[in-house]
Amino acid sequence: MKKEKVIIALGGNALGYNYEEQTKAVERTAHIIADLVEEGFQVVVTHGNGPQVGMIHTAMSDLESNYPMYSTVPMPSCVGMSQGYIGYELQSSIRAELGRRHICKNVTSLVTQVKVDPEDEAFKNPSKPIGRFLTKDEAMLEERKNQKIMEDAGRGYRVVVASPKPVEIVELGTIRALLDAGEVVIACGGGGIPVIENDGRIEGASAVIDKDFASALLAKELEADYLVILTAVEKVAINFGKKNQKWLSEMTIEEAHEYIRQGQFAPGSMLPKVEAALQFAASGQGRHALITLLNKAKDGLLGKTGTVIHG
Repeated sequence: MKKEKVIIALGGNALGYNYEEQTKAVERTAHIIADLVEEGFQVVVTHGNGPQVGMIHTAMSDLESNYPMYSTVPMPSCVGMSQGYIGYELQSSIRAELGRRHICKNVTSLVTQVKVDPEDEAFKNPSKPIGRFLTKDEAMLEERKNQKIMEDAGRGYRVVVASPKPVEIVELGTIRALLDAGEVVIACGGGGIPVIENDGRIEGASAVIDKDFASALLAKELEADYLVILTAVEKVAINFGKKNQKWLSEMTIEEAHEYIRQGQFAPGSMLPKVEAALQFAASGQGRHALITLLNKAKDGLLGKTGTVIHG
């Protein structure tokens, strides 16, 4: 019997806002991933890194400010650092949980580069905030370092970077080989390290990639059966927060497009998740995208809960 391939997209916020929170969150996540492996699914885990890459970028900037012998660490390197330490924590915890269940399976995290188009419009209008809030003086200092700054809803200033769409996963062949060998694979952390190709050479791009769109691309290229996007609610809703709010158990591709046209999903939260899910579901026959809570992932894949977009 063919094992079904599942891409699990973890949110960066679900991994906590500091090391202690992350350790506890990763243990909970490992239990859920082990449930899916035990159920017989082939699993690839992707994850966000919003809080984590912000902390790394801030720490590196503070280091440069306080110690002149250090230079600025570019954003692609910060994304790579976040992939490394989150991946390490995930693979260690998942391996331990599988071991407790007497499941002999390797778990590998892969530092992953993802190509973006240098002509993507996002580079002309950086809008993705990263790192902590800054005072006006701190913001002016960052601007002198050629960082783009924006005022964030009256709460202070933040560095913003571009968020281009992913177009190619550089290490796709390696991810596929590890999955075919029966391993649990952790890849495309934080949406992948953004890179562009210049005269045959791959170079880092000062940007961050939305992990849900990267996950949708990975799921498509691996010909996965399911893309599972984990979020803060069990199901997607229309008329969210209103008296006529309605939770959705499923959507067709046509219905999802119509709800997006109606403006049913918030641009900063649910909209990109629905768009990424829609992108995967529409990429081939029999492909399904599921949006639900982390602790409902297994039930969702068994058809008991969550919102499914059918291909």
